[in-house]
Amino acid sequence: MRLMLVLAAVLLQGFASFAMTADEIITKSDNLFRGNSSVSSMSMTIKTPYWQRTLKFKGWEKGRDKMLIIITYPQKEAGTASLKVGNDMWNYLPKVNRTIKIPPSMMLQSWMGSDFTNDDLVKESSIIHDYEHNLTGTEKIDGQQCYKVENIPKPDAAVVWGKIVYFCRVSDLVPVREEFYSERGELVKLLTMSNIKYMHDRNYPTYWVMRTVREKDRHTAITVEDIKFNTDIPDSKFLLQNIGK
Repeated sequence: MRLMLVLAAVLLQGFASFAMTADEIITKSDNLFRGNSSVSSMSMTIKTPYWQRTLKFKGWEKGRDKMLIIITYPQKEAGTASLKVGNDMWNYLPKVNRTIKIPPSMMLQSWMGSDFTNDDLVKESSIIHDYEHNLTGTEKIDGQQCYKVENIPKPDAAVVWGKIVYFCRVSDLVPVREEFYSERGELVKLLTMSNIKYMHDRNYPTYWVMRTVREKDRHTAITVEDIKFNTDIPDSKFLLQNIGK
């Protein structure tokens, strides 16, 4: 009997060692999704009841405070860029050779007419540092068991959402769904991530769909065509004076 109790205690300690807190789940899942740096190629299709268009762009991200996105297609939009450094963001318009700084009040504005906002694309706010995390349980999404983590803004955080509910797979912490709520508790936007593939050195969702809940019959889909993590990107890539070069 004593041996059985000892073995049971060892097993329980083993299971406990695998249990993660909400903070650990969010941190590890976000790090998996972003890496220390990344270089990517993506396409975006915006569908509405009246029109549809497709953009292609390249992205460079370094740490949590530097990101550059440059549109490569269609030709009339090629060269249009969005740059984030720290808490500042700029858009570059090649047609007029002009760089415009985006004020915090415009972070919820649509990016290139899509359902993604400026904040979504450049991740100005950090889900790791700006929110308190609460693991509320697990749910099945597309047949896969997922952690459900509610993220509530810290009192002094300059964020745009009243709450974000985050779902990632229990097996490997790959994110599959995010729900964005207003300060009044209304579901405003829904992001689903699917078609998980092994990309570079990790499992990664390659098809994202963002829906603005109150706008029916429209959505924006992003396809990740290629992405490489933890690559060496010089800081000069994110200099404002180089944005149009």
